[in-house]
Amino acid sequence: MIEWLTPWYILLAAFILDIMLGDPHYLPHPVRWLGKAIEILEPPFRRIHPNLTICGGMYAVVLILGTWLLTFMVLAAAYGVHPFCKTLIDIILIYYTISIRSLDDAAMEVEQCLQKKQVQAAKKKVAMIVGRDIDSYNEEGLARATVETVAENLVDGVTAPLFFAAIGGAPLALAYKMINTLDSMVGYKSDTYLQFGKASAKIDDVFNYIPARLTVPVVALAAQILAGRGERSLITAVCEGANHASPNAGYSEAAFAGALAVKLNGPNYYNGKLVEKPFIGVHFGQSSPGHIKKACDMMILSSLLWLILLMGVGALSRLFL
Repeated sequence: MIEWLTPWYILLAAFILDIMLGDPHYLPHPVRWLGKAIEILEPPFRRIHPNLTICGGMYAVVLILGTWLLTFMVLAAAYGVHPFCKTLIDIILIYYTISIRSLDDAAMEVEQCLQKKQVQAAKKKVAMIVGRDIDSYNEEGLARATVETVAENLVDGVTAPLFFAAIGGAPLALAYKMINTLDSMVGYKSDTYLQFGKASAKIDDVFNYIPARLTVPVVALAAQILAGRGERSLITAVCEGANHASPNAGYSEAAFAGALAVKLNGPNYYNGKLVEKPFIGVHFGQSSPGHIKKACDMMILSSLLWLILLMGVGALSRLFL
């Protein structure tokens, strides 16, 4: 009834839906519901135990398992109506977990502002997709932040959710999105969330570990196809992927840095506090608005190559298992 290896056509249909529709704000979005659940349940879970680390761990586990179970039950009920109904809902829910079109749209809006020398407008666009302080950024800083966002979100918004969708369908894909949303909302190291968000951040690190590393050769292949820079992309990821505060985010960023020959990451201000981070692509030059379009092209091609790989593995597994 509920298949643990998702048929290739479900992944393909979800991918096509995302490319066609993106993230239209007039449609209900399950990931926004996840964010609302995170907000609503935080206060009561903070009161469960004096130790905020324990509270945060229980909070994360309940939300993640609850998301998986609710999605599983929805699909089971849909299957009870008709198998096609279950397939259709599976496609729609997986579509909601990926964000190729919306990531490309957001980045290209920044690129267009910078090409028109509309720096203030570009800052407003960048502020919507990054969490750092950007008031002092010039064109180079804005371009760098946008390229970093495209590179990092290739994992969070494409390869990881498709990876988990391929293994466990919509229930596991949405559970991953809950993990990812928890990390973005409570997983950062502030006075408020240092203890309470610790479990959410660690769980996100664990679940992104494999997808982040599998993404590297896919990006390198895309870089080779687009610009003949696959080897440099791969070498940079291997040598400098660990140069990041996150144990995972640096690998895709390093692959993009090598492919585009740009320096990424480095020190940044967050809520007025300087956070020292090592540079990635230390031997390369500065980012420019033109690199945003190249990063988006590489993100889209990498997403397509990843989809083909997952569909191929899924098809082969059905033949031999």
